[in-house]
Amino acid sequence: MGWWTDHVVPRMTDATLSAPEIAALRAQACRPLGGRLLEIGFGSGLNLPHLPEAVTAVDAVEPSDVGWSRSADRRRTARLPVRRVGLDGQAIAAPDASYDSALVTFSLCTIPDPTLALTEVRRLLRPGGVLSFLEHGRSPDERVAAWQRRLDPIEKRVAGGCHLSRDIPALVRGAGFDVVALEERMLVAAPAVAAPWGHGFVGVAQAGAAL
Repeated sequence: MGWWTDHVVPRMTDATLSAPEIAALRAQACRPLGGRLLEIGFGSGLNLPHLPEAVTAVDAVEPSDVGWSRSADRRRTARLPVRRVGLDGQAIAAPDASYDSALVTFSLCTIPDPTLALTEVRRLLRPGGVLSFLEHGRSPDERVAAWQRRLDPIEKRVAGGCHLSRDIPALVRGAGFDVVALEERMLVAAPAVAAPWGHGFVGVAQAGAAL
């Protein structure tokens, strides 16, 4: 990993993803959740204030000790229990159908094998459980998408493995989910030069037919 990825990137992520516009999108993504929740990429706990009353407990997967440490105050004041259950969303030590819902925000861009992680989430969701996601990724504008592909090697180096060009809805569908709601949009108001970083997805998915 290294000093930059271990210590700088979690703090940078916490700062850049705390904007009010992003908070509103977090609230939108959290709205369908309920019951026992699995959150992949818990980070500093920025989703906790937006979880609906229907959520009764949170099991968090978070690889960064710095991110987990920065969530301490939010966990301490949360109305529901939060525990860290793993470091790697690609392999989670829990029985099948353990969770009522799952949440992933700004993490599928960075997980080394997002399909493996999503397949693991699908295994862990009970029948009828939902996966909510809020992510950035590949723009439908081919000119922007071309820049995303060019910038990917730099982005991965400076942002802890983040990819700009991943097709998030396609990854979710490829793991056996049916995307039942999807909004594509610029995540925050920004100049055109920021377009490679700004295209995002807010969606809800359910497990489809067996793979």
